[in-house]
Amino acid sequence: MSDDHHSHDHTEPPDSLTLKVKALESLLIEKGLVSEKTLDVLIETYEHKVGPRNGSQVVAKAWTDPEFKAWLLKDANGAIASLGFTGRQGEHMRVVENTDKVHNLVVCTLCSCYPWPVLGLPPVWYKSAPYRARAVRDPRGVLAEFGTQLDGDIQIEVWDSTAEMRYLVLPQRPMGTEGWSEEKLADIVTRNSMIGVEQVHISSDDPSADGEVS
Repeated sequence: MSDDHHSHDHTEPPDSLTLKVKALESLLIEKGLVSEKTLDVLIETYEHKVGPRNGSQVVAKAWTDPEFKAWLLKDANGAIASLGFTGRQGEHMRVVENTDKVHNLVVCTLCSCYPWPVLGLPPVWYKSAPYRARAVRDPRGVLAEFGTQLDGDIQIEVWDSTAEMRYLVLPQRPMGTEGWSEEKLADIVTRNSMIGVEQVHISSDDPSADGEVS
């Protein structure tokens, strides 16, 4: 596990700002300017589509461009910025690569430090106390709950994100994707695979999938 310690500039907004945001949301809904459902859709879109889409493009480029991959693993900030993904909560980045021998898992044990520019909003479970505690104590069990079953000889590395360093997992490229475009590869990269709780798989109904990949 990483030796990084927390001295926080917390990822989550300070209480006063949180209250202002909630008050603004309530006012917009009360005045009929926006519905609660619309706000939920916007949040859902940014959490699951817009934000993670940035990260998926980073991963896809690393899978197809060896020079970019080497740059990404050596200088994540510079490589990610070259694709136009920068901003607050993404200033200090490190990318850790999954291999046949090592699987990486990211957690923030004290709050929810998270690389917003490449992953969007952190999911609720990432901020939960059970995940933050068990990811360190029982990472293999946590992975199993997400449906990720790893062979016993695969080492699990747990990385503790802080205000000084945020981590992004570079998942393994699935077999059967040779010759795919960056755009098509990006479509199969999920937010959870970039946190490390899941692996990237080809959908069983993808006509490009071969029999070796589930």
